[in-house]
Amino acid sequence: MAENTAAVAAPEENKMGTMPVGKLLLSMGLPMVLSMLMQALYNIVDSLFISRVSEAALTAVSMAFPVQNFMIAAVSGMAVGVNSLLSRSLGEKNFERANKAANAGVTLSFLTMLVFLLFGIFGAEAFFRLQTTDAEIIRQGADYTRICCILSFGCFGQIIFERLLQSTGQAHLSMASQITGAVLNIILDPIMIFGYFGFPRMEAAGAALATVIGQIVACCVGLVLNLKCNRTLTLNVRKYRLDRKTVWDIYRVGLPSIAMQSVGSVMNMAMNMILMGFTSTATAVFGVYYKLQSFAIMPAIGMNNAQIPIIAYNYGAQRKSRILKTMKLAMVSMQIFLTLVTLVFLFAPGLLLSMFDASENMLAIGVPALRTMGLNFFICGICICSGAVFQALGNGVYSLITSVMRQLVVLIPVAWLMSLTGNIELVWISFPLAEIMSLAASLFFLRRIFRQKITPMPDGE
Repeated sequence: MAENTAAVAAPEENKMGTMPVGKLLLSMGLPMVLSMLMQALYNIVDSLFISRVSEAALTAVSMAFPVQNFMIAAVSGMAVGVNSLLSRSLGEKNFERANKAANAGVTLSFLTMLVFLLFGIFGAEAFFRLQTTDAEIIRQGADYTRICCILSFGCFGQIIFERLLQSTGQAHLSMASQITGAVLNIILDPIMIFGYFGFPRMEAAGAALATVIGQIVACCVGLVLNLKCNRTLTLNVRKYRLDRKTVWDIYRVGLPSIAMQSVGSVMNMAMNMILMGFTSTATAVFGVYYKLQSFAIMPAIGMNNAQIPIIAYNYGAQRKSRILKTMKLAMVSMQIFLTLVTLVFLFAPGLLLSMFDASENMLAIGVPALRTMGLNFFICGICICSGAVFQALGNGVYSLITSVMRQLVVLIPVAWLMSLTGNIELVWISFPLAEIMSLAASLFFLRRIFRQKITPMPDGE
């Protein structure tokens, strides 16, 4: 891989320690918010067009989401570890270790991609047969999943290159990569799904192909931006080969994040199986909710990701007041936004479902479902912010414990018990109940990490 010039002391590394916190969080957060929204468009646009094909196709794409989430979890979680190590290293002025972290992230992304390539070839159809006997859902879902996995190098490369830009204070550049991929995906989706301009009608396979083409182009843009514009880091995987300590430092933080996001895939698959006991329409409703949730919560996740390098950098520089200011501003802004999202789910669920060409049956199931599950947004702001603090300070296992308790220990068992009543509306109640438990666990661990790491810290400013 080509080598770009590394500066001895880049201005980006100074920005996170000197710029006023409010301005810094805004300058890094807004590009990340837009970037995350673009990323969410990949999934939601696919579903918007696929819903015009058939409800079976929509159900198939919804049931494929756990696999896509596993892919994103594998690279995003690893990237969290890279981000944390890289930002702490820059805060400590250890540029050699920062370069090792960046190049290790690129290599690990490629190695992880090979696992999903093999799954796409040998496991896609079996994955759907495990969940349903509907031949049309199996066909559409296997086609969609196979393409997304075999050509997943675009997804993996896009995410790691964007995170390297974000962790060095250049989040505005990562937005160019996201926008390019998302716009291309939106343009190609109807062409390849419905067969316009001489293309064959590919339905779910067309949605997958449009997605991976957008990801591959975005990956290329991200690579070029890092080589040409990111003067904080040197990308050269031959010079900075994997070493055991760097890999351990990355996955010490990254593995809990991977597991935490993967738990969501397990939950999603389990919920699909519970809901298929009622009707495939209920599974489609849950898929629509998950796509809407992913899109609605992405701005909060973007602000959350902006916190991680700021907190990690200032923890390395021992600047307690900047850490506290960052946490406070992020939490307040996130809670305001999520309250607005909650109101939309409470008062306009029918409008949200109508975007997916919902039938009368789907509306009857979906309107009360979205209203009940939409309560999650009002509760989850503190949980998201706490997770950023845990990851930035090297305690990602706290986030893992909280996520496992919410989605596996509480959500799935409660949903299953409620399903035994035969009343599907009771199943949706399991979501806000699980989120309340997550809030309690997050506050417990946040108090603990304050006592252990933040309160004893001398302020370096």
